[in-house]
Amino acid sequence: MTAAPATAPPAAAFWQRRVVTPIVNQLKQGITPEKIALTIALGLLISIFPIIGATTLLCGLVAFALRLNQPIIQIVNYLAYPLQLILLIPFYRAGEYLLGLKPVPLNIRLLFARFRADAGQFFKDFGLIALGGVLVWLVLAPFAGAAIYYATRPFLRALAARIHAR
Repeated sequence: MTAAPATAPPAAAFWQRRVVTPIVNQLKQGITPEKIALTIALGLLISIFPIIGATTLLCGLVAFALRLNQPIIQIVNYLAYPLQLILLIPFYRAGEYLLGLKPVPLNIRLLFARFRADAGQFFKDFGLIALGGVLVWLVLAPFAGAAIYYATRPFLRALAARIHAR
């Protein structure tokens, strides 16, 4: 009789291994729930920054500057990547409105065609739209960051209390 083929771990096992265990390990090493809450809040906040390709570097720099846990901030960043994609167009549209720009079609094929035709003109045309998206992100970031921090902190404090009670 042969052994059954290995199956992919369920989502709960992935979540446990990749998210919960690193956080628990940090709490066991004495990192405060507040510092982990800040790491999660900033990781999530930076992960929705409206410039694709910038979030990994930004998370790394912020974590280094504030002495936050690099693996946790990057895990949060990577897990929230779909949220960045979902929010790109709303950030860009709000930025167009904020800067008083005429809405530009944000079709992927059109964007690639315009980039291939003339990269310099592409950045000139779409740079203001990106800048508008970043400005909107900057306006919303403090409020979203505070909300995420204060929402995660009680759970992390409870988790730390459970860990330290053992």
